[in-house]
Amino acid sequence: PHPAPERWKEAYDAIKEMRSRIPAPVDTMGCDQAQWKEQDSKNSRFATLISLMLSSQTKDEVTDAAVAKLRTAVGGSLSVDAVIAADEATISDAISKVGFWRRKTQYIKQAAQRLRDDFDSDVPKTVDELCSLPGVGPNMAFLALQVAWKLNLGIGVDVHVHRITNRLGWHRRPTKNPEETRLNLQSWLPKELHGEINHMLVGFGQTVCLPVGPKCDSCTLSSARLCPSAQAKKSTKRGSRDSVSTNSPAESESGPKIEIEVDNA
Repeated sequence: PHPAPERWKEAYDAIKEMRSRIPAPVDTMGCDQAQWKEQDSKNSRFATLISLMLSSQTKDEVTDAAVAKLRTAVGGSLSVDAVIAADEATISDAISKVGFWRRKTQYIKQAAQRLRDDFDSDVPKTVDELCSLPGVGPNMAFLALQVAWKLNLGIGVDVHVHRITNRLGWHRRPTKNPEETRLNLQSWLPKELHGEINHMLVGFGQTVCLPVGPKCDSCTLSSARLCPSAQAKKSTKRGSRDSVSTNSPAESESGPKIEIEVDNA
């Protein structure tokens, strides 16, 4: 098992406190919001899955708008039968603003057919079954189970969770991809936190710990010396010396150089 990082709980609680007072797009437009527009429980779970499938490499604001447009395009409710009945052009037009919309159009159509044929038109309840659907990977599967079925079977790790936990030094060696990050986190993070860490870190990554130009000067982790990647704010006064970065010379402005392999499913 991976050892628990020193002072991880202090960092975790500090991020949670910042998130409590800094709204993020994921709070109102994340995958957990799609279910509330549906009356039927199967449709609620399917809407969650559709939202996750559309969210890959797409901002929450764009995903949320695409889900709403798709719901309208197929008749007002996101059901398996409605998506199967819709032609690809209708779906493509509705989701054309999301990343890789052509591929996702095919995935959505194929997944809906699989759900009707093999799962009684419902979202399956295991990771393996979810990952057998076109366009669905482990991150989506764990999040779908948490949101749709309230099953805490693992941590959903996207690029935000991958990036931030590496910047925090929560891995003995920097992890190379989200799956490696997930396995490390699950080996030491208390299970009762598995269901909330994705939402918390995604919002933190959207508002404070940005991919480029993180707002270290407004992050309480910096002043508490809880983030080894934190950058001291440089002085703009003429003649004054620049503040010294807490990074080593080999590290970039946004923290350690991390190889990120995007989970496109």
